[in-house]
Amino acid sequence: MEEAINGLSYKDAGVDIDAGEALVEAIKPLAKSTSRAGVASGLGGFGAMFDLKGAGFNDPVLVAGTDGVGTKLKVAIEADKHDTVGIDLVAMCVNDLIVQGAEPLFFLDYFATAKLDVAAGTDIVSGIAEGCKRAGCALIGGETAEMPGMYAKDDYDLAGFCVGAVEREGILSGDKIGEGDIILGLAASGLHSNGFSLVRRVVEKAGLNYADDAPFQAGTTLAEALLEPTHIYVKGTLAAIAAGGVHGMAHITGGGLLENIPRVLPDGLGADLDAAAWQLPDVFKWLAEAGGIAQSEMARTFNCGIGMAVIVDESRADTLCRTLMKYREHVTPIGRVVKREDSSVEIANIEDQWPS
Repeated sequence: MEEAINGLSYKDAGVDIDAGEALVEAIKPLAKSTSRAGVASGLGGFGAMFDLKGAGFNDPVLVAGTDGVGTKLKVAIEADKHDTVGIDLVAMCVNDLIVQGAEPLFFLDYFATAKLDVAAGTDIVSGIAEGCKRAGCALIGGETAEMPGMYAKDDYDLAGFCVGAVEREGILSGDKIGEGDIILGLAASGLHSNGFSLVRRVVEKAGLNYADDAPFQAGTTLAEALLEPTHIYVKGTLAAIAAGGVHGMAHITGGGLLENIPRVLPDGLGADLDAAAWQLPDVFKWLAEAGGIAQSEMARTFNCGIGMAVIVDESRADTLCRTLMKYREHVTPIGRVVKREDSSVEIANIEDQWPS
């Protein structure tokens, strides 16, 4: 077959197959490092297989979730720092699974960009692999898409897909939550991956660049402080569930404390929290002050220092605190479940503890 004279190639159209193959080769050992019991196929095939019986389950129910990193990626792109957003991607998915009692088993990623940068891509997938190791799940596949014309130069997007399993008898549905249950707050590592459209507006309003020193954290740049990766709560919370007495959990993501806790409460029950029970981290104080953000808006946009709420039987609260602490979770009782028709969350002492 004759080659076309002066014919176009895929590379001329902006897609570099060689770069894609180079990235696949670079990430193969990263994916292999996340292998766990149940993985039944290698990276590179058209599909990946997982053996639930091989993972030790008897009567499993699958739980699946998907999420992204949101506009936190814009900070990473502007700062040219890509090694932690992969951890965020995994965290946002696996932290959603565990609130139903599920153990994360395997993860797939979708990475789309205008022009593939092998070094940046390797950093991103390295973060994904690190997140998977922290969560105890295997990175068993994914997709890298180079799409010139779809994204601006240097821009990219990430999505993640995670599947977990829980024994049927161990599903956390929230139906055991009752009046008087204690709400344990597990500390967040920072902003996690929510509210960054507002964060970026505050940075702009304050006249700051991401390379500037963080005004709320000495010795680090603003980008480094804002890009602190989302904490992964899997191992500690699974241990707490196994210990007995956990009635429900809420991952504090978009919607903050006010919107996420009611998602797991039965009808007729609400939550009373006490803002004096935990210290509002400095990044949130700075955002509130620099952005003039109302306290109610803070509580429904950001995690405000609490990344996971664990609702437990009052008689088991002290024991479960100790269990969680063994896994290096910073845990504090922050409130309790109360009778309330609209299942809302009320936060006491917010005026004294948070900037206005």
